[in-house]
Amino acid sequence: MSLINEYRATEEAIKELQERLKNLSQDDKLKKELEFEGKLRTLMGEYQKSLRDIIALLDPDARSAKAPRAAKAAAGGSKRARKVKQYKNPNTGEVIETKGGNHKTLKEWKAKWGADAVEGWATILG
Repeated sequence: MSLINEYRATEEAIKELQERLKNLSQDDKLKKELEFEGKLRTLMGEYQKSLRDIIALLDPDARSAKAPRAAKAAAGGSKRARKVKQYKNPNTGEVIETKGGNHKTLKEWKAKWGADAVEGWATILG
């Protein structure tokens, strides 16, 4: 697309969005929702409550609904074993074998040469 066509398309999109915004700003439902949100945030600030506090108050089962799923996954024992990766640093010739990313030297390499570059040095052993 030529630059002028892109400019005209962008200009047209802006006009359409401005028209949509104008229509939304005149909508009574939106005005009521914005008013409610403002009053709710003011009330939350007055009582120093967060959104999590409000959700816990209105739906006490919301937090416990997540717990069974986590317990079920842990109890299933279907956790996949990590494979050993061998990283060979082309700059120093040093070799590291690890199953996870929580390796001191590996972290140093990633900080120095970047995570993408270091992952490019990896070979999966098994």
